[in-house]
Amino acid sequence: MPAAGAPGVRVTREGDVVWLTLDRPERLNAVSMEMRDSLWGALTLLRDDPTVRCAVLHGAGDRAFSAGADITEFGTAPTILDAREARRARDLWGVMSTLPVPLVAAIHGFAYGAGLEMSLYCDIRIAAEDARFALPEVTLGYVPSAGGTQTAPRHLSRSDALRMVTTGDPMTASEAFEAGLVHAVVPGARLLEAARTWAERIAARPPEATRAAKRAILEGIDLPLADGLALERRLVSALGRSS
Repeated sequence: MPAAGAPGVRVTREGDVVWLTLDRPERLNAVSMEMRDSLWGALTLLRDDPTVRCAVLHGAGDRAFSAGADITEFGTAPTILDAREARRARDLWGVMSTLPVPLVAAIHGFAYGAGLEMSLYCDIRIAAEDARFALPEVTLGYVPSAGGTQTAPRHLSRSDALRMVTTGDPMTASEAFEAGLVHAVVPGARLLEAARTWAERIAARPPEATRAAKRAILEGIDLPLADGLALERRLVSALGRSS
């Protein structure tokens, strides 16, 4: 499948795996409103395409996965209501948090602010040795606004999550691995190869089972144990009926 997509995001397909490339390297792949809308559109297409078995998210260029939100656009919406309506109508983080297709993040360079938050919605995170992770919003006088205060403590200990959001200090790739934030650290030259290996391994599994297993985790994690087990039984029963 040739490269396609909308401004700020390139979309390619390799068999059952779709690659989403954040494509603003001149701005360290900072998330502009245009990129956010493009990524929302690409992800909703993935959500609705039963032939896609896995997706990989990575950043173009040599310096960054994504350095966060594009701060040059702050305050440029005509009104606060317009800004809120755009976020509501094209809720990127809501789509990522409920996407049935497994997501692999291939992270190099800066993964700051919304860049890190975006990766936290992915199911597998592979980091290059030069990757740096931070939620620096507090240093700018505000707080993470793409879910970081909620997703970070779901992947890190509460202590490490608090350290990240209250100091804004970055974490190295090795520190992120030790903290459980990423699943593997590889040399930068091998990052995309490693991400491809993970994605193809996932794509080789029966897709109905993979999606059901992901749903069991996402929907069950905040339920009481008895309710989570009931959800698991319903999913197992549904798989049995479809096989």
